[in-house]
Amino acid sequence: MRVRSLLSIASAALIAASPAASATKPVYGAWGYDATAMDSAVKPGDDFFDYVNGAWAKRTDIAADRTFVGIDSVLNDQIERDVRAIVEDMARDPAAGGKLGQQIGDLYASWMDEAQVEQLGTAPLEPWLDKIAAARTRGELVDLFASPGFDSPVGLFIIPDLKNPAKYAVYAGQSGLGMPNRDYYLLKGEKYDAYRKAYRDYIIELERQAGISDAEGRADRIIALETEIAKIHWTPEESRDVEKIYNPMTRAQLKAFAPQLEWDRALARLGLPKVGKVVVAQKSAVAAEAKLFASVPLQTWKDWTAVHFISSNAQFLPKAFDEAKFNFYSKTLRDVPAQRARWKRGVDMVNGALGEGVGQIYVQRHYPPESDRQMRELIGNVLAALKEKIANSSWMDAPTKARALEKLATFDPRIGHPSKYIDYSSLELNRGDLFGNALRAQDFQWKLQLSRFPKPVDRSLWDMLPQTNNAYYDPTQNQITFPAAILQPPYFDPNADAASNYGSIGATIGHEIGHGFDDQGRKFDAHGKLTDWWTATAAKLYTTRAETLVKQYDAYEPIPGVHIKGQLTLGENLGDLGGLEVAYSAYRRYVADHGEPPVIDGLTGDQRFFIAYGYSWERKDREGALRAQLLTNEHSPAKYRVNGVVRNIDAWYKAFDVKPGDKLYLPPEQRVHIWN
Repeated sequence: MRVRSLLSIASAALIAASPAASATKPVYGAWGYDATAMDSAVKPGDDFFDYVNGAWAKRTDIAADRTFVGIDSVLNDQIERDVRAIVEDMARDPAAGGKLGQQIGDLYASWMDEAQVEQLGTAPLEPWLDKIAAARTRGELVDLFASPGFDSPVGLFIIPDLKNPAKYAVYAGQSGLGMPNRDYYLLKGEKYDAYRKAYRDYIIELERQAGISDAEGRADRIIALETEIAKIHWTPEESRDVEKIYNPMTRAQLKAFAPQLEWDRALARLGLPKVGKVVVAQKSAVAAEAKLFASVPLQTWKDWTAVHFISSNAQFLPKAFDEAKFNFYSKTLRDVPAQRARWKRGVDMVNGALGEGVGQIYVQRHYPPESDRQMRELIGNVLAALKEKIANSSWMDAPTKARALEKLATFDPRIGHPSKYIDYSSLELNRGDLFGNALRAQDFQWKLQLSRFPKPVDRSLWDMLPQTNNAYYDPTQNQITFPAAILQPPYFDPNADAASNYGSIGATIGHEIGHGFDDQGRKFDAHGKLTDWWTATAAKLYTTRAETLVKQYDAYEPIPGVHIKGQLTLGENLGDLGGLEVAYSAYRRYVADHGEPPVIDGLTGDQRFFIAYGYSWERKDREGALRAQLLTNEHSPAKYRVNGVVRNIDAWYKAFDVKPGDKLYLPPEQRVHIWN
């Protein structure tokens, strides 16, 4: 997945089909790139990211309410404005949009009515806290853990079965922390001590606002509990190993494995009384958390449940709760100085609760059908390039090539929007009940999962909204999905230069397709089943390349003392590198058909291709947000998604005459090639 996804390569197909289109000026610069972003004082071989984006970075500040600024924020702002127009239209005239329009309008209006929220105070919260207080046994607390709206030390969720992807399975995994992950509890140093102190202050503030006594003592016991949970949690690197997290158990095995969690009771409460199998993800952590549930005093678990419930819903409560949550999670952890405008957060809330309903209207207003044709042509170009690379691979043997080509042939691209949308008609929403709306929306989402569970997996379902600026690959369905919102400038411009489009959206398409062959995606076959289809020889050669890439990224240190986790980010780094390799090959196929392109702005076509790739990652992050990404996220920071990739590609060296002595230079034998 790219943290911003597809776009401009689509224009390359349009250019190929209609040469006259180039007579119209692209939105960005002379050929799809704003040349004022470049810092020509930087040698491309020393820091390609700064060469492409350095002048922009020097003059551009991050908005006070954002964690970052860059190419993505430009498009995100436009999408946000487009969705705002939809929800405000529905709020002004609900009848105009029928039942769905009324739901969108009522939900948004309930969010925007701050006076009503303040007037109600903590009254909406109190019945939920009363439920927690009324729990007299651990079994009654399990009932709450298994109810929508409440957190649980072990989370239960429904996704396709990794070994039988045509059917759904129930999964159980580690949970229970209030800070982003285990590192925030366990790492040493002043920065992390400050985070832990701020978290304690946050818990105390929530409890005091809610009228809970002995706030300091309860906070200390909650943090002590969460610290013990953190110690037993798997690392993010361990949790992304799909083979390790697939541990199916029968009911009898579950009861013997972790009897403290009262599985029969929990599953019945969740609406899954007849489920015969649960797949346990982080096996040792789930067993250890079950023991903690039995050994830690019931009152501490009740306090933990209350604080997590308040925190999860603080934004739906009076301003004091909302600000406390912002001050900790955004200002303290991510260095964001100002809260986002309320309308922006209202757009987020409506997208979260009624996303496909909003998306249906968004597509009608902002997605031209012609984009489907262009994108399918572009994806076809990249697939053809990858097919050629697999066939000519120097490290894949014949049996593995045959299976890889079979998988490639079954890729299912979905573009723009779902073929059918979620029906939200049963969701009750009330303009005067923001808190209730939020909880009912959570309950609706769980019931939606339950309604699908007994049936075969519906391959038409989407895991992103049409109005999302992103893309993804689903290994269990072998699908790549590109939402409508990303198919517009600055990523999708039918009038941009072909080199720009292939370097930008082409690399993104290659990235998503490449996830089918990354270190985890490669473990799924053409039908989405988790199975080993590689010969031992091919797997060994692939793993050697992957391990070299891990070492490269382990060495990068974006914040003093905080390195990229090469193993955690491996899948995305492989996607970036393989995606750019394939996109470049696709671009050269285009050039072979249309002739070597002219020099523009003093730049050759190959130079523009790589500059477009670097420009597509133009971004600046706040240090706190960057630290959180390094500790928890599978994606490397933007700068290293550029510099860490191009230094492994031979064509980049030739395009910019990169020589030994340049800071990014790698000897040929040290470069990692995914597809050669």
